Amino acid sequence: MGGSASLLPREALGEYQELTFLSKQEILLAYKRFSELLPKEERENACSARVPKSRILTLPELRANPFQHRICHVFSTSDDGDDSMSFEDFLDMLSVFSDSATSDIKSHYAFRIFDFDDDGTLDRKDLEKLVNCLTGQGEESRLSTAEMEQLIQNILEESDIDKDGTINLSEFQHVVSRSPDFASSFKIVL
Repeated sequence: MGGSASLLPREALGEYQELTFLSKQEILLAYKRFSELLPKEERENACSARVPKSRILTLPELRANPFQHRICHVFSTSDDGDDSMSFEDFLDMLSVFSDSATSDIKSHYAFRIFDFDDDGTLDRKDLEKLVNCLTGQGEESRLSTAEMEQLIQNILEESDIDKDGTINLSEFQHVVSRSPDFASSFKIVL
């Protein structure tokens, strides 16, 4: 750990602690894990490097996550649309998924991850994609059209407070606030 700490400037470490829900040790471990995703010759400059999405998805914590591509998309600040991540993007992702993050922060990012078309609402298409991600894409686990329609209707009846046919962020957060297990299930552990 001494090696990775020397490559991460002390003032940056303090700033990252202030701006995230991560401890000093968690930030140093994150830096080490992020650096290991880079080619050896780029590791010295990990703070200014970007890791391709394909490498981020090799992390065991994301590999089995059905929302892995959406997670990378939501946390990436890449201008090219390639969903690559900077170290700060990576820290933001780990911070939101940490046990210390608030339920409001977790639900805000969960909403963004589930909003597949990035339009600020969860509509029927988003809900269908969400259900398909959760149940798997296999033929044996796919819901029939009638089952899918009934499930989406039930979700909307339960969540769509203003009855506009979509779920907005505040409606989503209201539903999540009634689910005490949500925050504990929305995490990635280093």
